[in-house]
Amino acid sequence: MTRIGIPLFFLVLCAGVVLGTPHLARADTASDIQAQINANNDQIASLEADIAAYQKQLDTLGTQKNTLQSTINSLALSQKQLASQIKVTQDKISSANLQIQKLTNSIGDKEATIASDQNAIAKALRDIAEGDELPLITQLISSNSLGDAWQAADQAAQFNRALTNDVSDLRATRTALATNRDAVSAQKAQLVSLQSDLTLQKRSVDANVATQKQLLAQTKNQEANYQKLIAQKQASEAAFEQELVNLQGQLKLIVNPSLLPKVGSGVLSWPFSSAFMFNCTQRKSVFGNLFCITQYFGNTPFATANPQVYNGHGHNGVDIAAPIGTPIHAALSGIVLGTGDTDLFHNSKGQQCYSFGNWVMIRHNNGINTMYAHLSEIDVSEGQSVTTGQVIGLSGMTGYATGPHLHFGVYATDGTKIINLGAYLGTTDGPCSKAVMPVATLTAYLNPLSYL
Repeated sequence: MTRIGIPLFFLVLCAGVVLGTPHLARADTASDIQAQINANNDQIASLEADIAAYQKQLDTLGTQKNTLQSTINSLALSQKQLASQIKVTQDKISSANLQIQKLTNSIGDKEATIASDQNAIAKALRDIAEGDELPLITQLISSNSLGDAWQAADQAAQFNRALTNDVSDLRATRTALATNRDAVSAQKAQLVSLQSDLTLQKRSVDANVATQKQLLAQTKNQEANYQKLIAQKQASEAAFEQELVNLQGQLKLIVNPSLLPKVGSGVLSWPFSSAFMFNCTQRKSVFGNLFCITQYFGNTPFATANPQVYNGHGHNGVDIAAPIGTPIHAALSGIVLGTGDTDLFHNSKGQQCYSFGNWVMIRHNNGINTMYAHLSEIDVSEGQSVTTGQVIGLSGMTGYATGPHLHFGVYATDGTKIINLGAYLGTTDGPCSKAVMPVATLTAYLNPLSYL
């Protein structure tokens, strides 16, 4: 056997020791991390079951008569559901962090292994160069037989192949782990964004609970007083609607149909997150549709049965049931044409302007405006540019709303104005005389479902 066999065997043995040595301490850490991830997943499953149970109770309450107690119960359930949703998000973020830690540890192990392997091989090669070993070419020439020369060359080739494959595998593993870490980091960013949405919801629910506490004080926690307040809202809304119809007839605005998007073009997105809309598809039995719509556009059965509210002209948008504090998204990029809060106004007799409550209108560059009403909070301002899907506010039940929902309207831009109602009508002491809000000629109201 030639002298090259000894150092090659030594090198292969060194490489084998470096690659084969397990990292026992890290293995324990990885096991502990996985155990924490599993515990988080178990808790998430339990919380999601609670969330589903809360939703079922909320849906049941929604079918019951609107009473003071049912309103308070709905808010309490919404708070519990929200708290569970926030905890789910926190657990998912925690699991993502643990997964990142686990992958980072694995990447560090592989990198250390590569470095150690390379150092050991370099040291062995240096030892050969510094010792009395002959270079491979010299050994081949001085071999006593062709078999000895072939053996020496074969051993060198095997070592080089093993070394190349080993380092290549380790680097590939490190690359794969780094890719996974990047993927988990992206997931973490998404979850942080979701937690931000839930934080907004919690802020909004807390604000509305405070409003409900004020309502309890106003009604002295008496159901009769609450029903009287609801009746006042309905009467005020009926008076406002009559004023609005009169105003719509006076507007000298011309709508050019050729400037409007084609019906069925789908130019608008639903004003909610995809997760919210998916949840609606799971609740078809509750609403009778896949979109959580509680009232459609036009002469709907409710509008026809309640002419004192809609004056026979039908509903000028769609109502979509949404828990208080649900983020509302811009249906299309555009410019905020205006915002307002009609609840701030009343006449000298104390009659309040019950209509849109908190509202936002956005002008788009395709001939239409979109309207978002009954919000609990507004997150944009007049003149601001917004992009499709941007959060513009939070759903609520301000204005003429006896339950939490979004009133979503679509208007022809040419037939719409934002005006001071009293100044235009020449009145000074109507409940809404000082309110600023969007109004439109009758032909400017468009069916939102034609463009969603």
